[in-house]
Amino acid sequence: MTSNLSRRQFLQTTTASFATFAIGRDAFAANDKLNHACIGVGGMGGVDMKQFLAHPKAQIAAICDVDSGRLEAAGKLVPSARRYSDWRELFAKEGNKIDSVNVAVPDHMHAAITMTALRAKKHVYCQKPLCHDVAECRAVAKSAKAARVVTQLGTQAASGIGDRMAVRFLRQGVIGRVKRAILCSNRTGAVEAYRLKGPRPAQGEPPPANLAWDSWIGTAPLRPFAPDIYHPMKWRTWLDFGTGWSGDIGCHVFDAVWKGLGLTAPKTVVAEVQKSWEQSPDRRADTWPQCQHITWTFPANKMIEGKELVLEWFDGEMFPPADVQAIAGMDKYPEESAMLIGTEGALLLQHGSGPLLFPREKFKDLPRPKLPTRNHYHHFVDASLGGEMTESHFDQTGPMAEAILLGTVAIRVPGKPLKWDASTMTIANDPAAQCLLRRAYRKGWQVTGL
Repeated sequence: MTSNLSRRQFLQTTTASFATFAIGRDAFAANDKLNHACIGVGGMGGVDMKQFLAHPKAQIAAICDVDSGRLEAAGKLVPSARRYSDWRELFAKEGNKIDSVNVAVPDHMHAAITMTALRAKKHVYCQKPLCHDVAECRAVAKSAKAARVVTQLGTQAASGIGDRMAVRFLRQGVIGRVKRAILCSNRTGAVEAYRLKGPRPAQGEPPPANLAWDSWIGTAPLRPFAPDIYHPMKWRTWLDFGTGWSGDIGCHVFDAVWKGLGLTAPKTVVAEVQKSWEQSPDRRADTWPQCQHITWTFPANKMIEGKELVLEWFDGEMFPPADVQAIAGMDKYPEESAMLIGTEGALLLQHGSGPLLFPREKFKDLPRPKLPTRNHYHHFVDASLGGEMTESHFDQTGPMAEAILLGTVAIRVPGKPLKWDASTMTIANDPAAQCLLRRAYRKGWQVTGL
């Protein structure tokens, strides 16, 4: 299905639909089935859709993707679902037919779609890192709170027993007050994923018939299509569309640390990047570097030793310091993990696994809490139908994503310590960095509230 919906038509139609939905929402929400729409059904979106399909009380009523091939494949799994190639048309036509949506599209479109859903009082499951820009995170989290709907960030491991156990250990003070935190994602694939070094081709070519290119570009600056560098997946390389490796994986590795230590907005952030990227104006104008080391300072609280917590992130070919790796005493340090060093010991949480405590002998008899298993997607469905609050709701993960994306701002002005005033959303000591907190959306793609 195609759409030539203009911005004016979209706003007029969705305003009427939102009013209808608001009137009938209580009765509709009382239904024992959650009528759900999937926006983005290829790649991770395909994984998400199958998870929602597996819940007995979730009914996929509509699906949307700018790639007709992916839409066709998804349609075979849910033949009764109504199909759309334009998410704006989906919202305009579905009105009060859906309760919830999940958003699994390139990062630059997360905020526009999510904000539209929140204004319509839809429950929202959005893939990480929630938004592309710092300012978008603030606006989306605020809107989610005002809408009083159920939200969930796609940090699936946050619902896992391992992450939840790590959070409990930290809150209980098992390793004492934390004085240092080292996070990393040194997957070989990280460097490979960002092998495109730019600049983008001077000349484009017509997009394939299966791809609605204008809709794919959406809020970003209009770029001519070129094969094998944007769709699928390689969009993460480009400043216009992705958020770099730290933006992509950061929310996963940060989550238990953020919750366990009760972190709030950072005071400062500074980034070190690979020199070849830093010294190339062409690459810096278009792409993310292949590796970086970001350092935040967070204000102290009762969980933290001293006046502030220094938290460092390493990825690509920048690795955690040898003294930190030595604490684990492993032949190979976990390539995606968080190491927290406290006054009474250390905790290592490998992504997707359970926490390890050091020194091992000291903690060998520490009882492990017995936690029930939990499916991140199904928890969202259950919460949307009146169950307990989700594990990664936006009120909590919005500020976390904001801090992580502040790190991506630091990447783009490497070597400059940025002083962050969260109350006014300003970087007073660097006007260039301040300009990177918010993008200007392409004409015709503006969304109210952003």
